Amino acid sequence: MITPTAVDFHFDPMCPFAHQAARWIRAVREQAPITVSWRFFSLEEVNRAEGEKHPWQRDWSYGWSLMRIGALLRRRDMALLDAWYDAIGRALHERGEKPHEQATARRLLGELGLDAEILDRALADPSTHEDVYADHEHVVASGGFGVPTLFFADGQCLFGPVLVDPPTGPAALRLWDIVTGALEFPHLYELQRPKSGRDHRAIAQALEPYLRGRDWVSVDRGRVIPMPGPHQDGDHR
Repeated sequence: MITPTAVDFHFDPMCPFAHQAARWIRAVREQAPITVSWRFFSLEEVNRAEGEKHPWQRDWSYGWSLMRIGALLRRRDMALLDAWYDAIGRALHERGEKPHEQATARRLLGELGLDAEILDRALADPSTHEDVYADHEHVVASGGFGVPTLFFADGQCLFGPVLVDPPTGPAALRLWDIVTGALEFPHLYELQRPKSGRDHRAIAQALEPYLRGRDWVSVDRGRVIPMPGPHQDGDHR
């Protein structure tokens, strides 16, 4: 078994579990010679109810529009997309802010030293939609359904890891070895840890900033996670 040195990491910026996995993969990258290529996937689209608009049919769609900005940045430098995704993730999933609001998205671009008008240029360029759509469909065509989804050079893809307390230091490398070790067994399809009441409380505590910041109803494998307050109809993720 040869440990991979490159991974395509598909994410939806609105997903708290993808954010935590991204924190982990960055910790791995700091210690091991791996290349992380950031790719897109839309939970809003994959969980879209019959009759609802596709996210690209809206003038502004939370995750899809933020990913279109990311697509424009990726053309300049993958590191810019990395920084953009990290800024979105920290804002929503750690501080309970609303990067899916245009004013906040513009502020975050400015804090990265980027022109806030990048938002307008990304949405005015139809090819940014095409980039996001192509990444999304690549996951769907491979049987994927959520994020994080990881693709490796041999064509294999894995869903996960799903965690709320991403390891750092040597522990991050141990988890990398565990995750990539599954590539040795291409017919290993699922391995899950049942969640106790204590686990659900820990997850709820970890997701508290996200629950404050989101303006949509989350869907978890068909289970709707209610919002603590009013929500916008039609924005299921």
